[in-house]
Amino acid sequence: MMKTEVPGTKRAPRQNAVITEIIRNGMVATTEEMKSNLMRTAYNMIIYEALDFTVGIFDREGNTVSIGIGLPMFIRGMSNTVKRMIDQYGYDQLEDGDVLLTNDAYITGSHLNHMTFAVPIFFEGEVVGFSACMAHWQDIGGTLDGMTFDIYSEGLQMPIVKVYRKGIPNDDVFRIIELNVRIPERAMGDLRAQIAAVKTGEKRVLEMLRKHGKQTVVNAIEHIFEQSDAASRAALREMPDGVYFAESFMDDDGVAHGKRIPIRVKVIIRGDEMTIDLSDVSDQVKGFYNSGESAGIACAQVAFKCLVAPTELPINDGCFRALTVILPEGKVINATRPAPMRWWMTFPMTVVDTVFRALATAIPSKVIAGHHADLCIASVHGRQPHDNKLFLYLGGLIGGGWGAKHNEDGMSATIAINDGDTHNGPSEQVEAKYPLLVERYALRSDSGGAGTYRGGLGTEQVIRVLSEIMFNTQIERVECCPWGLFGGMSAMGNEVALHRKGKDEVVYTTGKVFSQMLTAGDTWTLKSGGGGGFGQPTARDVERIERDVVNGYVSAEAARSQYGAVVDPVSHKVDRAATAELRAHMEKHGLPLDQPYTSPAKLLKALSDKSKKTKSRITLQPAALARKAQDWQAEARAEGLIADRCCS
Repeated sequence: MMKTEVPGTKRAPRQNAVITEIIRNGMVATTEEMKSNLMRTAYNMIIYEALDFTVGIFDREGNTVSIGIGLPMFIRGMSNTVKRMIDQYGYDQLEDGDVLLTNDAYITGSHLNHMTFAVPIFFEGEVVGFSACMAHWQDIGGTLDGMTFDIYSEGLQMPIVKVYRKGIPNDDVFRIIELNVRIPERAMGDLRAQIAAVKTGEKRVLEMLRKHGKQTVVNAIEHIFEQSDAASRAALREMPDGVYFAESFMDDDGVAHGKRIPIRVKVIIRGDEMTIDLSDVSDQVKGFYNSGESAGIACAQVAFKCLVAPTELPINDGCFRALTVILPEGKVINATRPAPMRWWMTFPMTVVDTVFRALATAIPSKVIAGHHADLCIASVHGRQPHDNKLFLYLGGLIGGGWGAKHNEDGMSATIAINDGDTHNGPSEQVEAKYPLLVERYALRSDSGGAGTYRGGLGTEQVIRVLSEIMFNTQIERVECCPWGLFGGMSAMGNEVALHRKGKDEVVYTTGKVFSQMLTAGDTWTLKSGGGGGFGQPTARDVERIERDVVNGYVSAEAARSQYGAVVDPVSHKVDRAATAELRAHMEKHGLPLDQPYTSPAKLLKALSDKSKKTKSRITLQPAALARKAQDWQAEARAEGLIADRCCS
């Protein structure tokens, strides 16, 4: 059973507060400069446009001092990787000028595409810290198409090695990398960019050490840890003690289609400490949705930081001293070798959401409803028409809807929580670099969950293919829609469709679509889900509904069926009297009925659950319950109280 590792709790000597703030901001500035240098020198769009990377400064023991986040889920991976590097070499085998490298998925917690570089920072002859960078390489070898079933099929595994020794490049390692990737000039370009980033961090930390002295910097870092710890504990003391549970589900593991993957969490708050117990999260799965221990701990740490210190900088390990994470081995977020991990980032997003869900009754003003929780990516490869060179495109990152809060609608067209600052790929870049045409990229009407505060909207992207390509998607949360809170409705789920020339469009019931050959003129469509609603939809302010209808966020039909608002189709004004009458009717009959799953059969469970919550005496057998559901649906649709939508 694994628990988080946090820096020691011994208090540092008293330190000048001004110097501490100078060093605090110096560390933040250092990681920001590392980010900028990496973005300006990287070769692949996924780094310089999407920001799929993280950089960081770590103390002598490998604890996080400051990280510049592209991906929040890297919040643990780099620190754990630096600590494993220390374990392997020890301080006595590290030398000034060394550059260490690994992409071991079971150390970083993520997939093999994430190459992690670190340099030991030497000052006055000893290691005082580390500068590190983890970034996504477009290709790391392995199979391009279909599902993977073990780590060996996913590409080159690089153990912890010295890619530079005392400043001298290790050409053997370079040759191994070049031989195992499909586009070596891009891989080696990203390698050099990452080394430039970590050397930037080393340079700036050395400047601080020379200016202020080693002990002053070390003391300041410990004070930063203590301040972050104090802020976290103060926030925890404002939360009610208790044991809180929540459960959610993923669609499937991409192998056994339709077999739900349970995500169960327990959160314990006692005074100024929190424990997040992930023991009941699903065991590791056959498909490539597993991740390593670092990612599992990061799930808890990302949720924790969002709740207790969302804006505090630098992001450092002091913040997490009050957090204990229980995470047994063999779980889908702490998988053991040789479990496949190519799509490692997907399940952790829902784990974070489920932690929020568990704490909804305890701290309703600090949590959000469920969000679309997927990157909505298409993995595409083919040959450039003008020179027949191989291209690899990780398309999408289209953003989707985030859950509503207690006092605010959810954000629309925003990248999922795993990827934080990650950006979408600009349409102009896509069209300039690949034989693709972006025909549509727009908000998805009615995709946000209805509520007193509406969930954010998802997006829709339509791409036309201009030459022969191979198409794969690995999208989740198609069937299990983002949930609402406190009476808020579930949102539309994610969706993928293909439209081949001369044929009808095919909308897939699962988002796992592998090894599909598309030719010039075919299109693919990615639709991201919305965010769940917060509070009863029939309590939503009618002026907000009017604005939603005018802006196209909510259709007039959905305004009626989900919010009980009667909207004039021409003026888009709400008829107050008719709305009051309709809302009274809906509230009397327990409408609107939430529809959290895309399968119509799931309505039966929703009806059954509703009868339990209202303590009614419905004891129908399944067949009778099915007939009742059909009768209810027909009657409600005839009255216009249910609109056909993704989750109906």
